[in-house]
Amino acid sequence: MKRLSELLYTLRILYHYWRTRRLAGWTSKPKLMNWQEQKIIQHIRRIRKQSPFYHQWWQGIPDHQWRDFPLIDKSIMMEHFDQLNTLGITKEEAMQIADQAEQTRDFEPTIQGVTIGLSSGTSGNRGLFLVSPQEQAQWTGTVLAKLLPGGIRQQQKIAFFLRANSNLYESVQKGKLQFRYFDLLVPLSEHIQQLESYRPSLLIAPASMLRLLAEQKTAGLLTIQPQKIISVAEVLDPLDREYIESVFAQNVHQVYQCTEGFLAATCAYGHLHLNEDIVHIQKEILDEQSRRFVPIVTDFSRRSQPIIRYRLNDILTESVEPCPCGSPMLRIERIEGRYDDIIYVAHQTTEELVPLFPDLITRAIIGASPAIEHYRVIQYDSHQLEISYRLTGNKDYVAHDEAVEAKIIDRIQHICDTLQAVTPVITFTAYEFTPGIVKLRRVERKWKL
Repeated sequence: MKRLSELLYTLRILYHYWRTRRLAGWTSKPKLMNWQEQKIIQHIRRIRKQSPFYHQWWQGIPDHQWRDFPLIDKSIMMEHFDQLNTLGITKEEAMQIADQAEQTRDFEPTIQGVTIGLSSGTSGNRGLFLVSPQEQAQWTGTVLAKLLPGGIRQQQKIAFFLRANSNLYESVQKGKLQFRYFDLLVPLSEHIQQLESYRPSLLIAPASMLRLLAEQKTAGLLTIQPQKIISVAEVLDPLDREYIESVFAQNVHQVYQCTEGFLAATCAYGHLHLNEDIVHIQKEILDEQSRRFVPIVTDFSRRSQPIIRYRLNDILTESVEPCPCGSPMLRIERIEGRYDDIIYVAHQTTEELVPLFPDLITRAIIGASPAIEHYRVIQYDSHQLEISYRLTGNKDYVAHDEAVEAKIIDRIQHICDTLQAVTPVITFTAYEFTPGIVKLRRVERKWKL
């Protein structure tokens, strides 16, 4: 019976793998959107019957007007967790399993075969997610189709660095695919030793860990040369991207995935595309001119814990350039950071708060000197910015570089003057950050509006 179950699971993975490969052949945007609309309405009809929360939440609004459904976010999802999910799993029992896994680092326990996951909670609000065996097979097939450099017929060794393992990730290990989880809580020296022995062909890790591994390679302590490198979990800063690509002599690919779904992945040309074959993204426009928006996610492939009209806390920038890969799926120029990390400064006359998007601050700093190899920006209030940075060859950051700091201040002042805003007081401190369980946020706002 167990062998039959495993065979059926493998067949599901293969089905979704080949289905994803086939759907990648879309060339017409209108046809893709029409197909997507049909899938969404079918999905909504099922969820309306299966989820007590959504049945009440959508009351009075017909299926075809789903774009008018009220939004949800992480706080609403967690508040109504018991009634929102369609499996009858309570938040209390799911949290108990998830917390135990975090403490023991054993991520195999499930509830009735359902995988329980816990988001990192960088915003102070941890999120639970549920994945059924059927959804796990679909996720695995989809990920393999979009990420494997040579397809499932070629042997691959996958090294996956993440804060927490999951049955979801372990399910990738099929046939010719080997998978090894690298716990971010483990010391770097142990990782280097394992990587040297394992010799992965596919390296997946947060951007800060990839940067650290690249530094180890530069120092001659790491000699691996994977076929493909994929950045996950953190914003891939242009400074880190340039360094990692130069050391490993290849493009760094990206996966945009969070508790709320597998949202985007890079194509063969290294350009990020939304996974519009499994999710629909509505755009809450932040700035028309710069094409920045907050994504509102509807995942029409997920039933256990339906994600419908879910507002994320991220800032994405839409690309205006068509992709040479030919995909009609929306191309994303960059993932800029979190909405909560938009820096705000006071207007010169009205004193109203003026937004400075993280990318503006990033480019002001890295443009001040080619010697800057690391930086962080923290805003404690509208009148104060704390900037830490490290220059090439200056690992201990003993002395400030007055010329570099003057250029940083001048660039930020120019941005503020352009926006008719008051330039905040800028202080400089020593750069400190160790890649690990805490996500790196290059630009961070630590005060609430």
